[in-house]
Amino acid sequence: MLITLRDVREHELDAVLALNNAAGPSILAMDEAKVRFFWEHAEYFRVAEQDGQVTGFLVALSDQAPHDSPNFKWFQDRKGRFLYVDRIVIAAPRRGGGRGRAFYADVQSFAELRWPQLCCEVFLQTGNDPALLFHGSFGFREVGQQMMPGTDIRVAMLVKEMCSYPFVADTYGAQLPDQPWLKARALPGRSPAPATGS
Repeated sequence: MLITLRDVREHELDAVLALNNAAGPSILAMDEAKVRFFWEHAEYFRVAEQDGQVTGFLVALSDQAPHDSPNFKWFQDRKGRFLYVDRIVIAAPRRGGGRGRAFYADVQSFAELRWPQLCCEVFLQTGNDPALLFHGSFGFREVGQQMMPGTDIRVAMLVKEMCSYPFVADTYGAQLPDQPWLKARALPGRSPAPATGS
């Protein structure tokens, strides 16, 4: 029953799309163009694999991504440099088994070497208190709210400061040591993000 977190592979995008669109009302639906956009632009796009099946994924983009999400734009207008968690999805039968916590520990470890802040939002709908508590337990704090344009969905905008980032930036600048666990995702058509995201 080993669970592995690893970078998504291109042939798995259909599985990611199906998983996303089966997740329910707390995750916005997406189409093939959106999952392809994430493939081409997400600094962090990893899946949870168990028994040969994709059982979850997390997508995060840098503040420099050409993303049209109104929540992403909210952070872009206010927060300088950051890594933005666009979505995390765990297959319904696998929820409650620690995959979400594993993803957040992993994306934080990835982010704190490259960006000063990790950002995300949580839908403020009835019954979504566990999502707020989950993020609070990871040290996120609310820095604002907004109504998503064209919807009746109010979201809490959350930020976590990456406390290791100043040390890493001061010590290594834009060049992390050449270690496998420090490697960034190679995006199609460009080099991986440098250590400080600059």
